[in-house]
Amino acid sequence: MWRVVMSEEVGKKLRAVVDRVNQAVARRPKTLPCIAPRLVAVSKTKPPEMVLEAYKHGQRNFGENYVNELVEKASHPQIVSSCPDVKWHFIGHLQKNNVNKLLGVPNLYMVETIDSVKLAEKVNSSWQKLRAVNTHQLKIMVQINTSGEESKHGLPPDETVNTVKHIISQCPALDFAGLMTIGRYGYDLSEGPNPDFQMLLKCRDEVCESLNVPVDQVELSMGMSTDFEHAIEVGSTNVRVGSTIFGTREYPNTPSPSPEKKQKVVCEEAARRMDRLTVTEQ
Repeated sequence: MWRVVMSEEVGKKLRAVVDRVNQAVARRPKTLPCIAPRLVAVSKTKPPEMVLEAYKHGQRNFGENYVNELVEKASHPQIVSSCPDVKWHFIGHLQKNNVNKLLGVPNLYMVETIDSVKLAEKVNSSWQKLRAVNTHQLKIMVQINTSGEESKHGLPPDETVNTVKHIISQCPALDFAGLMTIGRYGYDLSEGPNPDFQMLLKCRDEVCESLNVPVDQVELSMGMSTDFEHAIEVGSTNVRVGSTIFGTREYPNTPSPSPEKKQKVVCEEAARRMDRLTVTEQ
C-alpha cells in the first residue's frame, strides 16, 4: 500500500511541477533564447525508491548535493537495472579530494558547481584518465556567487569571463554548458525581479560578448522549489526542484525546533509582513 501511495503522490507532484514549468515558459518574453527548460528533480536525502517512481513517471534528470549519496543511489541495483536513461547532475559543493569518486558515477551527466580554475583543471585531468575509453566531454557549469554571501560557494561575478575562457581553451575534456547560481534564500518577488538572477544574466552577456559565444549556447541554472517559475520567466534553462516533488526533506539527527522557537519564527515573519504593509501604505 505504501508503495502505491508513494507512486501516485510522486507522479501527481511531478506532473504539477511540469505543468508549472510549461506555464512559466508561455509567459517568457519572446526576446529570450528559445531553450526549453530542463527540470532537475533534486532527490537528496530521499530513498532510491522515490527516484525509481519519478523515473517511471517520465523524469530523467536528477540532482544530488553530496558525492557519497550520489554514488550510493547511482549504483543502487534497481536504479542501474531499471533506469538506463537516468541523467545525474551534481549540484553541491565539490571538494578536489572527491573528484575521482564523483566522476566514477555511472550516467553522470553534468557537474553544475565548478567554482575555480583549479577545480576545473582537476576535473578535466581526472575525466581524461578515468574515461580514457570515452571520447565525449563532461558537461559542466560554472557556479557564480551572485549574492556575495560568505556562506555561498561560487566565483565572484567579475571572475566569470576569465574562468570560462580558461575552461574553454585549457580543459579539452570539459564541455562548458553554462552558468549556475543558488542566490539569496527567501527573496521577496514583490520587490521586483530577483537581483541574483539578473546578475547571472549579466554574467552570461559578458561571457558571450567577450568570448564571441552565441547566447543560446550558454545555459543558466537558476531557480529552485520556491522560485523556479520566476527563474524560467527571466531566462533560466535549468531549474532544480526537490521538496515540491518529493516532499519536505528529513535530515537524520536533526532535532525538531521547540514550540518556543516555532512561535518566535511565526512572530518574526508576521512582523516582517506588517513592515512591508506599512511601507506600502505610506
